[in-house]
Amino acid sequence: MITLLLGFSAVNTGNNLLFLVVSGLLAFMSVTGMAGMINIKWLVPELLPPSEIFAGTAAPFRFRLHNTKRHIPSFLIRLECNGAHPLTLPVIAGGSTIEENIGLIFDRRGPARIATITISSPFPVNFFNRYWKITLDSDVIVFPRLQPSLHTGDGNEAKPKGIAPRRDRGDDGELEKIAAYSGREPLRVIHWKLSARSNDLQVKQFGRQSAVPLVIDLDALAGNSLEERISRAAWLVRRWVGARPVGLNLGGREIAARIGPRHGAHLLTELAMYGLD
Repeated sequence: MITLLLGFSAVNTGNNLLFLVVSGLLAFMSVTGMAGMINIKWLVPELLPPSEIFAGTAAPFRFRLHNTKRHIPSFLIRLECNGAHPLTLPVIAGGSTIEENIGLIFDRRGPARIATITISSPFPVNFFNRYWKITLDSDVIVFPRLQPSLHTGDGNEAKPKGIAPRRDRGDDGELEKIAAYSGREPLRVIHWKLSARSNDLQVKQFGRQSAVPLVIDLDALAGNSLEERISRAAWLVRRWVGARPVGLNLGGREIAARIGPRHGAHLLTELAMYGLD
């Protein structure tokens, strides 16, 4: 606005000094504008999701920003994504990558898309805040909200008070001892390092962790709504799937009880997508 007023004054009065001032201001705006655009250009964002994302809980995404300008650094970079608290990076050296954690919150379970990341900066003189938006189109699955539940699934699960290990040989418990190879063990349990030292084949013997499977019947859980029952089921899955076999009964469709984090992620995904078709 000041430059515009000075320009009109210079034209109306024919004052050469005003022409010089206006020319200087226009040149300054052009140079700073070019510097500001170069500052935010050629920055490539990358967003890495965590293994688990639950609705209503801040998920710790790993954010990487690559400065593909080989020799030119970028200054005062501000990043905004999905309404999360803005992230400010003071300087990113040319040809380098900066990693930061950013917490993103999703309100609903099911598939979600991280559409755009806004990169902005007031550099170099804070007259203008230049920005540009980068489309990511990154899809993630948001698991249901976690709501603690006292119910354990079916009626038979209320009786046991704990989990008691049984000392049978198996392959799903903890390592108990190293023994001589008898010829009946599978090759995958051979301890090759110890076998090489002793010149005899040695095998790892594991205990068997015996636990009653937990089958979660979604319709039998307490709750005033479907979303509340799904949240309680998700809490039960996350609580028990690492310690005992867990299965699901979703509206008459049964998912067999298994143990482990991969199976837990499968169950949580089924709960996240249930009823959204």
